[in-house]
Amino acid sequence: MLFFALFFVPDLARTAPAQMTGQRPDITTPMTDEDDARARLTRDMEKKAAKERVAALKSDTDKLLKLSIELKSYVDKSNENVLSVDVVKKAEEIEKLAKSVKDKMKGPN
Repeated sequence: MLFFALFFVPDLARTAPAQMTGQRPDITTPMTDEDDARARLTRDMEKKAAKERVAALKSDTDKLLKLSIELKSYVDKSNENVLSVDVVKKAEEIEKLAKSVKDKMKGPN
């Protein structure tokens, strides 16, 4: 009887939870078609979002270049005694756009 208790009871305790769930503990659950489709959809959405972010970055950097050229033009037209309000506004616009570009480059995280 002691022999039975020492060898078979620990084995029953180890396999009992697996028998209750109906799964063997050494077998992993395979991915279902639904899980695979969900993973594929998630990847596709991430790729699309990345492409849209890159397109927005290109557009914003083009606009930033244009604004910088305009600011240079305004500064070249001004003199040491006169600083145009347009120069200040243009600089503020550039600053906001540059911050936006920086945030987009960091990504969604």
